[in-house]
Amino acid sequence: MSEGPARPWLVLLGLALGMCVTNSFARFAYGLMLPAMQAEMGWSYAQAGWLNTANAFGYIIGSVLTMVLIGRLSASRLFAFGMVTTAVALLATGLHEAMWWQTVWRLAAGLFGAMSFSSSGALAAQLFQNDTRRNALAIALLFGFGGGLGIVLSGAVLPLLLDAYGPTAWPRGWLLIGLTSVAFLPLGLWAARQLRPPNQAAQIPTRLPVRRMLSLFAGYGGFGLGYFVYLTFLSAWMTEQQASAGLIATVWVMLGLCLCISPFVWRPVFARFTSGVPLALILTCIAIGSALPVLIPGPVGLLVSATVFGSSVFMSPGAVTNFIRHNLPMQSWGAAISLFTVVFAVAQTIGPYAAGWLGDQTASIGTSLLVAAGVLLTGAAIAAMQKPLTRD
Repeated sequence: MSEGPARPWLVLLGLALGMCVTNSFARFAYGLMLPAMQAEMGWSYAQAGWLNTANAFGYIIGSVLTMVLIGRLSASRLFAFGMVTTAVALLATGLHEAMWWQTVWRLAAGLFGAMSFSSSGALAAQLFQNDTRRNALAIALLFGFGGGLGIVLSGAVLPLLLDAYGPTAWPRGWLLIGLTSVAFLPLGLWAARQLRPPNQAAQIPTRLPVRRMLSLFAGYGGFGLGYFVYLTFLSAWMTEQQASAGLIATVWVMLGLCLCISPFVWRPVFARFTSGVPLALILTCIAIGSALPVLIPGPVGLLVSATVFGSSVFMSPGAVTNFIRHNLPMQSWGAAISLFTVVFAVAQTIGPYAAGWLGDQTASIGTSLLVAAGVLLTGAAIAAMQKPLTRD
C-alpha cells in the first residue's frame, strides 16, 4: 500500500481548493447571484431553476464520463482537468446575459466540476491510509472545508457587491469568482500531482456490489433531489421576505463557517460507523435546516437554519466516501465514487426546476423548501437500512 505524499495536509488543502472551485463556486454561488440576475432579466422561478437544472445535466454528463475514464486516466489528471476548465466556465458566465449563453456555461460548469469532484474523493481517500481517524478527518475536511470556504467567500462579498452596485453588477460577481478560481489553480494542480495510485492498471478490476448498496444509493439520491433546493433558492426566499443585504450576507457566511467546522462535528460518527447510519443522520439534519426558514420566519430562524444545514450538508458525500473506504478495496474507490455521483447527479436535475415550478404555482418558494425537507427525511429513512459489507 502507498505511504502517501510527504506533505499530506498541504496536499489536502490543494484538493480542498479544487472542491471550493468546482463545487461551491461552480454550483452554489449561483444561489447568491440569482436574485440580481432574476431582477435584471425578468426570470420566473422556473427559468431561474432551469439554469441549475442545466448545471445538473452537465453534472450527469461529467459523472458518467468520469466513471468511464477513471480506469483509463488517473484520478489526478481528471481532477486537474476539471479544476482548470471549471475556472474558465465561471469566467465565461459573466460575459453575456442571454439565456442560451448562461445555459451553456452553467452546463459546462456542471460537467467539468463533476469530473473534478468525483476524482477528488478518491484522491483524498489515499491520505493517511494506515490511520483510520486521520483518514476520516481528511475526507470530511475535503468536503466540509473545501465547500465551506467557497460559500464563506461568496457570501461575504456577493450580496454586498450587488447591494452597492445594483442588479446590473451580477457580471462583475461572476468575473470575481472566476478570477479567484484561477488564483486557486497552482496549489490545486500541485496537490493532484502528488497523488498517483500505484499500478492501478495492473490490478484486477473488481465488480461493484451494487445490489448490496441499494439503500445507500437511494439515500444519496434523496440527498441530490432535496438539498439543491435550499442552496438554489435560499437567497430568493430571503429576498421574498424582504431581508436586507447584510442579513443575506450574514446567513451565507454562517452557512459557510458551519460547513468549515462540520468535519470536526461528524468525524466521530465517520470513525464509528461503516454502515448507512452517518448518511441517515446527516440527511435528517439537512431536512431540519431546509424547513426552519419557513417554520421559524425571521433572522433567528434563518441563522439557526444556516447553522444546522451548514453543519451537515457537505458531509453527505463524505459519508458515502467513508463507506466506500471501509467496505470496498482501493482499486474500486474511483469507480464506486463515480457511480454514486451519477446517481446523485441524476436525482438533483429534478430538484431546482421542480422547486421553481412549485414556487411559481404557490407564489412562494417556501413551499418548495418544505417539500425538499420531506424528500430528505425519506432518504434518511432508507439510508439507515444500509448495512456494512463483508469484505474478504
